[in-house]
Amino acid sequence: MTMLKPLKIGDLTASIPIIQGGMGVGVSRGRLAGAVAKEGGIGIISTAQIGYDLEGFDKDQEGCNLRAIREHIAMAKEMSNGGLVGVNVMVALKQYREHVKEAVKAGADVVICGAGLPMDLPELVAGSDTKIAPIVSSARAARLLLQKWKRRYDYIADFLVIEGPKAGGHLGFTKEDAVKDINFDEEIKAIIAVVRDMEEKCDAKIPVIVAGGIFDKRDIDHVISLGADGVQIASRFVATYECDASDAYKQAYINAKAEDVRIIQSPVGMPGRAVNNAFLKKVDEGKVCVDKCYKCLGKCNPAEIPYCITKALVNAVKGDLDNGLIFCGANVGRINTIVSVHELMAELTEEIEVGIAETERIAG
Repeated sequence: MTMLKPLKIGDLTASIPIIQGGMGVGVSRGRLAGAVAKEGGIGIISTAQIGYDLEGFDKDQEGCNLRAIREHIAMAKEMSNGGLVGVNVMVALKQYREHVKEAVKAGADVVICGAGLPMDLPELVAGSDTKIAPIVSSARAARLLLQKWKRRYDYIADFLVIEGPKAGGHLGFTKEDAVKDINFDEEIKAIIAVVRDMEEKCDAKIPVIVAGGIFDKRDIDHVISLGADGVQIASRFVATYECDASDAYKQAYINAKAEDVRIIQSPVGMPGRAVNNAFLKKVDEGKVCVDKCYKCLGKCNPAEIPYCITKALVNAVKGDLDNGLIFCGANVGRINTIVSVHELMAELTEEIEVGIAETERIAG
């Protein structure tokens, strides 16, 4: 086992090189992000419909979301004891630009953007100390974006997140590639080579973070051996006491088996990985009605989508699982208990085994 080194992003330092992945709607908000930041990782708040539980959300999603971004960053910062707190903003959101700007104003240390390539992200944080990173899944996308930022804004990415096909939620892969048991190591190394080339040309350091299917210390050690500087982990943080989702949502993770995981086509226009449940069976049968548009996505026609993703994700996070969409990573079936963030971070850094299926303990 290797000793994990601190993660340095410009003038910021996380004592543990673990970023807790952003999970929406409402799964990773201020409480979870603050707890992770307090332990020395980087806590990430998902801004996707983050204000879903505020009074007036049905009539004013935009205003409620901006208010909630401010409130949850402040909450996480207060909890973090000086730790690092950031946001994940989906490029596919209609309010993508506004969410980034609001997070910067609220003092987010980092902004991570996926579900599309954030070509204009440097412009949105101009004049601030907030560090930014794109999420990419191929060397081609990494090269395109890094070159575009340098050419258009003379901006060098502060860090970069590589998301592999075993990730949860929306995926930068085709449905076919997402279900294949492919070895993503070569692509990781190819993306890191692109980054290192940019570093050499610009005399800069761009930390590389690997995400997607990172479950334990062995996985962390493996991607660091490939050249990564840290990892991003999401699904494992759902099964923590501090996670912002309902107890029923967390229990769905505990109950899920490997065979319960499926790839879906999201209204966002991308494939996604989720727990197969009563809701998805109703979607398959065409029995879900779209009776309200929450105007969350830049490109969405309510007349053409199979279900409203806002309503489905809000139902799930509140605990109405029969009418909710439960995003998850490929390894959800390996989680079998709820632990504290402190315990999980100890396991991930010191190989103290908590929350791992009994069969793995026996086999290991």
